[in-house]
Amino acid sequence: MPPTVAVVGGGISGLAACYHLARAPRPPKVLLLEASARLGGWLQSTRTAEGAVFEHGPRGIRPGGAVGTDTLHMVTELGLESDVLPVPGDHPASRNRFLYTGGALHKLPSGLGGLLRPVPPFSRALLWSGVQDLLAPAGMEPDESVHAFVRRRFGQEVADIAVDSLCRGVFAGDCRALSVRSCFPALFEAERRRRSVLLGLALGSRKERGAESGLSWRARAERWSQWSLRGGMESLAEALAAFLRLRGIELHCHARLRRLRRRPDGCWQCPPHCSPSPQLTLADGTVTADHVVSALPAAALAEVLPAEAEPLAQELRHIPAVSVAVVNLQYEGVTLPVTGFGHLVPSSEDASLLGIVYDSVAFPQHDGMGTASVRLTVMLGGAWFGQSFGDPAAAAPALLLQRAQAAVREQLGLEVAPTHSIIKVHQACIPQYTLGHWQRTERISRFLAEQQLPLSLIGASYTGVSVNDCIASAKAAVGQLLGQLH
Repeated sequence: MPPTVAVVGGGISGLAACYHLARAPRPPKVLLLEASARLGGWLQSTRTAEGAVFEHGPRGIRPGGAVGTDTLHMVTELGLESDVLPVPGDHPASRNRFLYTGGALHKLPSGLGGLLRPVPPFSRALLWSGVQDLLAPAGMEPDESVHAFVRRRFGQEVADIAVDSLCRGVFAGDCRALSVRSCFPALFEAERRRRSVLLGLALGSRKERGAESGLSWRARAERWSQWSLRGGMESLAEALAAFLRLRGIELHCHARLRRLRRRPDGCWQCPPHCSPSPQLTLADGTVTADHVVSALPAAALAEVLPAEAEPLAQELRHIPAVSVAVVNLQYEGVTLPVTGFGHLVPSSEDASLLGIVYDSVAFPQHDGMGTASVRLTVMLGGAWFGQSFGDPAAAAPALLLQRAQAAVREQLGLEVAPTHSIIKVHQACIPQYTLGHWQRTERISRFLAEQQLPLSLIGASYTGVSVNDCIASAKAAVGQLLGQLH
């Protein structure tokens, strides 16, 4: 009889784990337990009767690197190849990105001209920041904040404006609290390898490639910056669920994990002669498995562990997450003042507003069949949610909508009221890799190994917050697990 693997959490990480388990030469019995009424986690898309698509979570995936290639291979295997909407390298959404600072929009420098002369909002040519990096001594600390790292290598202005905004766009986080080693490992390793970030990136290490497919070759040839799906990003989760059902994977919604134990008597650290099978307590009964794959956020997993695993729970509780309000707006009869992917806002300009994405520019296919329209997404809060809007669980949708509309009016000059709006507050949706995160994850791995626990941890809490990272963490954990099970 094949072993049983219980996957807890039905977001993209949990679905990807089930996908890789189902494709094993000798697949185990797999059941997926999801607390909510739906699968897909933060992959959430609203499709209107007019054919418009509004993204409430990730709105595109980058194709680069081994992880990007692997995701595109998965898309092909799921039969979604014809639904892919690419953004090629010569597209305005690839070439044009903006910052809003000093009460104005500024295009981020690109090409030689932006390096050789000062381009607002920067007071000096970025060439000098590059020279500073080439001359600066290598850092000696095992970790430092993203802000401190960039200030040391490229100067105060690049750290305060560009990197502050970037961290808000990627992590909805504060670059003064985030770890460069964990958030931007390529930059950290480049300095360690070549003493200069620019030299390290240019000379690089040999890049691995994932499983090649026609899509990944096309993405390289056309220099895609990102891609989406015709039905929105939630289509990826739906296709995974359909794939899994066809292969006999049990998918259970409304199945919240209440407690995880090692044995019926509650023992967690078992002597060798004990049965190590974990027991999962749900609201309506108990499930026994040979191995558990947790795709839960770190803090949520900490709450269901037994007292014997308190050292693990303590480490998990030290991986915080921030909340983000996502406000989708649709306007008719308007024109954007600029064309590009969108703009970010440094915390010094407006802490409450992370940025605005110009969805219609990258993916006009999602605009719908009605009157020509402009779709925007305003991102609010993040690490500044509490000070800006109070408790995320009690934030008033009307206040968030008002704030989003005001930002669009002030920063993009759209005076008319939107014809359509959707407000979502995603509580604790983006983990924050703060200083020392790499040590926390090492201690977590060591505890699991030393206690020989039949438990794998995957998802955004540990080694990357992007969709690609989540899928990659699931693939790696399943590869290791299959070696243990057989």
